[in-house]
Parts: sequence; structure tokens; C-alpha cells
Amino acid sequence: MSIQPVRFLEARGLKAGYGRKEIVHGLDLHVDEGEVLVMLGHNGAGKTTTMNALFGLIDQRQGDITLAGRNIATARPADNVRHGFGYVPQGHRVFKSLPVRTNLELGAFGATQGSDGSFDMRAVFDLFPVLEERQKQIAGTLSGGQQQMLAIGMALMSNPCFLILDEPSIGLAPKLVDRVMRSIREINERFGVTVLIVEQNVHAGLSLAHRVVVMKTGQKIYDGDPAPMHDHVNLMTYF
Repeated sequence: MSIQPVRFLEARGLKAGYGRKEIVHGLDLHVDEGEVLVMLGHNGAGKTTTMNALFGLIDQRQGDITLAGRNIATARPADNVRHGFGYVPQGHRVFKSLPVRTNLELGAFGATQGSDGSFDMRAVFDLFPVLEERQKQIAGTLSGGQQQMLAIGMALMSNPCFLILDEPSIGLAPKLVDRVMRSIREINERFGVTVLIVEQNVHAGLSLAHRVVVMKTGQKIYDGDPAPMHDHVNLMTYF
């Protein structure tokens, strides 16, 4: 008898938006424990709105959200972080006027309750050696790629068991995209962190995906194996 995967995060009938405008329309979404789920879609498809609603940055208008069996539909971001939910928003969100090491120390402020401490400064430096080399450097003087590594490192310092990354490849040169994606794979495989990635870079996303969701105008239009997606070189134009 086959073993059914454990649904680590699940949203049912999720509706979310801003002001009077609804962006996400009754979305059903799940991420299995240990999985890397990649969400693809155009700008305006509702990907970031979905992530913000899952993390509690905006209130969902309707729907249920659970993480590891815990109802988080009304949870605040700080509560989610304490219970193992890490979020790396797009745009290299770091404290630009502070040194690299201080940024990482601040990332540990909301560390997961009951964590086994899988991630600490040493683990982050092992993943991103350049951060160790530049730990005294002011974060705003780092390159875009280094700031993205720092943003991921800050999220890891809270010892997440579930991690969302919103457009981790945005604005990065191809070599840095490959480096960041390899690090995300290691976070998943070595540390067992369940990962949800929002991407517009189709090739980068598919290189990591165990499963793919494609969104269009606030709705899910594909949910399944990444293999068929490789058949569409111009996937974003196609959808």
C-alpha cells in the first residue's frame, strides 16, 4: 500500500485582495511535507497576493489555511514565524544600513518555538560563504545577488520548517540565479525544509520543482508534474 504524502500547508477556497479589488478567487492550494512546490504565472496572476495572504500580511476574505495541522487563517506574521513559517519577499528585503552579521542576528529574533536549532550563523555561512567573508560589510553595499542571499539567510535564522520565497531570481545575473537555486535545493534536501517558490523565471523554477502550480488571473490553471511544463519554451506567453 502506497504512503500518502502529508499535506504540510493547505489553503481551501482562499480569496484575497486589496481594498475593494479581489485578486485571488477561491484558490485551493497545498504543499506536501518535504516538497518544493513552484508557482508560476504572469505579473498580476495573483502569486504574491496568495503568498501575502498565506503569511498573514493581508487578511484573506474567505477560506481556511493550515500549516502542519495548525489553523493559521487569522495568525499574524510574527506568530507564523514563531511556529516555523519563513518568508522571503521579493526585492532583497534587508536592513541596508546595518552590517551583514547584524542582519542575520535580527533574523533569529523570532526563532521557532521548540526548534532543534538546525540553522544558526554557521549553517548560513556554509550555505553562503560570501556572507561570512562580508559579515562586517554594510548590507546596502552588497550586490543584488548577495543581498538576496542575505535575505534568505535572515529567514533561515528563525529555523523555519516551511519557507516561501517570492521571486528569488528577480534581478539576478544567470550565474547568481544558479547559485541561489542550488542553495534552495540544499535547504530542502539537507535540512528538510518544505519550500514554496513563486517564480517568473520558468527554467530556474522548473530546475527545483517537485510539483508545479500555474496561476492566471487569480486562479489555478495547472497543478501537477513539472515534466509537461518543459515542453513549453515560452511558457509565460503560452499561458
